[in-house]
Amino acid sequence: MRAQRRRPPAVLTTVLALLLGALALPAPAGADVVHPRQDFLRASTAGLFLHWGLRTAPSHTSCEAWERDVTEGGWSADHWVREAQKLHAQYLVLATFHSRLGYARPWPSRIPGSCATKRDFLGELIAAAGAKGLKTILYMTDDPKWHDEGGHEWLDSAAYSAHKGREVDLSTREGFGEFSYDQFFEVMDRYPDLGGFWIDNDNAYWEQHDLYRKIYEERPDYTLSNNNEDTPIMDMVSNEQKTGMSPPYDYPQAVYTAAPRLVEADFKLPSTGSWWYTGSDPEVDRKLTLGRLVTNAGSSVKALMAETAILNGRFPSRQQEFNDFAAGYLDRIGESLYGVEGGGYLHGGLKPGFWNDGAHGVTTIARNDPDRHYLHVLTPPSTTTMKVRDNGYRVASVTNLRTGKAISYRQSGGTLTLTGLRDWDPYDTVLKVTTAGRQGIIPATSYTMSASASASGHGAAAAADGDYATYWDSDRKTPVSLSFGLGTARRVRYIGINQREDSVSYARSDTEQSARIRGYRVYVSADGTHWGDPVKTGTLPSHRGVAMIDIPATTARHVRLEVLDTHAAATDPDRYERLRVDEAWLGGAYANGARADVPHAGRGSR
Repeated sequence: MRAQRRRPPAVLTTVLALLLGALALPAPAGADVVHPRQDFLRASTAGLFLHWGLRTAPSHTSCEAWERDVTEGGWSADHWVREAQKLHAQYLVLATFHSRLGYARPWPSRIPGSCATKRDFLGELIAAAGAKGLKTILYMTDDPKWHDEGGHEWLDSAAYSAHKGREVDLSTREGFGEFSYDQFFEVMDRYPDLGGFWIDNDNAYWEQHDLYRKIYEERPDYTLSNNNEDTPIMDMVSNEQKTGMSPPYDYPQAVYTAAPRLVEADFKLPSTGSWWYTGSDPEVDRKLTLGRLVTNAGSSVKALMAETAILNGRFPSRQQEFNDFAAGYLDRIGESLYGVEGGGYLHGGLKPGFWNDGAHGVTTIARNDPDRHYLHVLTPPSTTTMKVRDNGYRVASVTNLRTGKAISYRQSGGTLTLTGLRDWDPYDTVLKVTTAGRQGIIPATSYTMSASASASGHGAAAAADGDYATYWDSDRKTPVSLSFGLGTARRVRYIGINQREDSVSYARSDTEQSARIRGYRVYVSADGTHWGDPVKTGTLPSHRGVAMIDIPATTARHVRLEVLDTHAAATDPDRYERLRVDEAWLGGAYANGARADVPHAGRGSR
């Protein structure tokens, strides 16, 4: 088959809609999964998370003294913006109105109840960030639990009650909900250029008073993010400090929300300690931190990196050293991390994850060029050879991004094999792969989908409609089959599958497990009635990204994938026997074999 110089049309339509922010996709409670206000977040790779307030060491109980010491210490919004730029971040999240930081408000406020400064630190940060093309987002807590932490009362119920003309107890969730509710509207009134709010869980008072809808009405350009709760009306769900993955840097393994919904990972750069400065200066694990940044980019997950600003806004020496290092390090591989999407998902791209001989990494694909890909090798193979599934792309060249040197490769049987690889970068060896379109994929318009079971509203046709906002749901039936009716006899070599990424990819606990295919059988038929013995049986690993099932070369009018079971155990009732498929397709042939032999390829690969 002749090389196709573009994506399959349905996929291209979906991607363009995402990039333009022009399509509101269906989701619970009428949420806009994709909306123009999200454009800056969708175009972002990373953010800088700043926890900073009254209880930043040395802790202050006097708001006036804290403001004086911050100012006399030389605090500058420009410094935070410069450090964010070193990390190649596109936005900052400021967490001062935080339950563990004294509920500080670093802006002038007419509403009494907690510390508010005369100097407008927040306004200065919004302006400084905006001048450099960055956005500022304001953190808001829902929680009065720590109102008297350290033996000091941080909330002033009497002052707020006098302001409201009635008794309000700020130490209760309802009273604090009302107090914080008022803060949202004051902030919206003062700061039209704010990027939005980062919500640390919901408060019933906010929900009862329809806060989130009112924010969108008053400030249509504001975004809303929620921490650890996938609240449908909000634009983005953040996932806090996930650990336990293998390898430990592969953060998206613990993510449970499917694209095209916006997803963020928030994590601390210091290897130990609190989210805020307590006087210590822990190490920053470069491999872990860079690995988290890269793997999140490889899944189109935004990486919100937390640093512990000290009183005057500077950073502890080890964090400052990391920022200085990251500035140059990320510059050299910037094109592979910015202006890209994760590869092996709804945007296409090469298969990420676990490769041969212990190798592991992710892939990215340029937003504006579907033939420009990047392999991020975070854990190199134990050999000088690496094998990656090509996902139907015909490879035209492979080079080391840092050095520009050509890499020897060959392509056959759906696999890109790279040889002569040496001198791996200690953190991320990036290989640039140029392709000449996709080959051999049987157009989805040429077959009809059916299933032995489907949940209402999620029929089999959704598994081949090119739209990642829809999916086939097996209605918790296993075994269950998904069938392709080709109409006429066609040659078939493999099945490609993107399962819905709405569960973790490993067993985090008895009740948080992977809802992905485990055992399967593949059958073919000439008439759709007589199937005979399976042509392929096997087990799929519980991995993120595209999965491929190769079958012996055959000609058939009907192909059936029978799923015997999934990875989730019965101890996880939400995911046990749950199976959802975003897209599935058939490959009639592998991409035409290509080969390039380069003497001494890969030397100097750093």
